[in-house]
Amino acid sequence: MFNLPSLTELALLLPAILIGLTFHEFAHGWVADRLGDSTARNQGRLTLNPIAHIDPMGFLMLILFRFGWAKPVPVNPYNLRMDPAKGMLMVSLAGPAANILVALAAALLWRLGIHDLIPYGYGAILLILIIQINVVLAIFNLLPVPPLDGSKILAGLFPSQAKFIYGMETYGMVILLLLMFTGFIGKVLWPVVNLVVGIFKFIGGIPY
Repeated sequence: MFNLPSLTELALLLPAILIGLTFHEFAHGWVADRLGDSTARNQGRLTLNPIAHIDPMGFLMLILFRFGWAKPVPVNPYNLRMDPAKGMLMVSLAGPAANILVALAAALLWRLGIHDLIPYGYGAILLILIIQINVVLAIFNLLPVPPLDGSKILAGLFPSQAKFIYGMETYGMVILLLLMFTGFIGKVLWPVVNLVVGIFKFIGGIPY
């Protein structure tokens, strides 16, 4: 069972999700563009406009379960000015890395007292949500399940198995749903998320 967020929670959760998804996908496109592939730029995905990056199912999963994904940025690995597998590894790492940087920025903004500028504690809640959502996006997307970033990172580390790994993409959504509803996410990933969130709270001096 899950609890639907209240309107107030939703009003604070939505910007946190949009920030996380947008920077995640923009980072993929930006790194690919820097490495020579302009596919994302040509398709209007090299943008900080969140509408360009929303995947309806992944967005809903983030709202309901706090785990989800965005619409993947298109990348042609054969346009990259390096080995395609290694290039895709770098492009794939960029998304989770961007989320970690956003979480760090939110922690530092708390340290600077920015949360006090928004009354009724909403600023504090928003910054904490930004940290939590971005850590979730980073860790969840590192799962080695197609089409998540972790699968492309795994293929880059083990190029001889890349064909098999990419071939599993047909079953990726089924695997993700099974992991979610069998409790794997809650038992394995949530402790990691809580640990990393705790580190950022320590950095920001967040007392709760």
